[in-house]
Amino acid sequence: MERTVPHAVPLGQVEVFQALERLHMTVFSQSVSPCGKFLAAGNNYGQIAIFSLSAALSSEAKEESKKPVVTFQAHDGPVYSMVSTDRQLLSAGDGEVKAWLWAEILKKGSKELWRRQPPYRTSLEVPEINALLLVPKENSLILAGGDCQLHTMDLETGAFTRALRGHTDYIHCLALRERSPEVLSGGEDGAVRLWDLRMAKEVQTIEVYKHEECSRPHNGRWIGCLATDSDWMVCGGGPALTLWHLRSSTPTTIFPMRAPQKHVTFYQDLVLTAAGNSCRVDVFTNLGYRAFSLSF
Repeated sequence: MERTVPHAVPLGQVEVFQALERLHMTVFSQSVSPCGKFLAAGNNYGQIAIFSLSAALSSEAKEESKKPVVTFQAHDGPVYSMVSTDRQLLSAGDGEVKAWLWAEILKKGSKELWRRQPPYRTSLEVPEINALLLVPKENSLILAGGDCQLHTMDLETGAFTRALRGHTDYIHCLALRERSPEVLSGGEDGAVRLWDLRMAKEVQTIEVYKHEECSRPHNGRWIGCLATDSDWMVCGGGPALTLWHLRSSTPTTIFPMRAPQKHVTFYQDLVLTAAGNSCRVDVFTNLGYRAFSLSF
């Protein structure tokens, strides 16, 4: 569904309202569908938009191919994070995570399946959930955000089984190293932390802002987005969006993007999508070159 505007408003005013909404839009989250053909993007208005990647990447793509095929209202506040299982799209906002069926979304349906809330220290505490991460080998979901912890939820039972502590400020992003039971987390403290899930502890820290080629002091030290592909990592935020070699903890490519980025994704080893303080999702078909942008 679209954001509502008052009834009986002249068409010109509606267009102005929609233009202002897009102007002040921030894309906080993305997730690729199980079939790999669609991209879900969540914004600061609580909307989730579904884009057809296969149509947008086609040699016959038109401008309309870069617009959403479905848009619906998922949360009252921002959609800070999303992730997909083999059947469901999971989305999170202030203090809770919700589940939606991909099959129903693509039929232009948006019925909520379930919702869960991590165990917070007090009933009055409702921190945002900035990141969701699936751990297939455990059949679990890791949630992280405003309470500076990584919470693990069993997807079969819905129970929360573990909490990892180490960040000194908000956690913004998570990524899984699939070849090993390790999770990367990035946060407001400017650090990317590597966690061993078998030992349930932190084993490595990269303070990105301390590397001169990545540092942008005027934007701050926070890490707002993170993705990994085996031995490689992309992260950005206050520091520049950068490709890293994890084993050597070495930055190798700095992407030419001025605005701080809030989400980044590797897609089928070839396509990288990045989004931030606008209504656009930038698509890169090779490292360092922006091919086109999807737009709400």
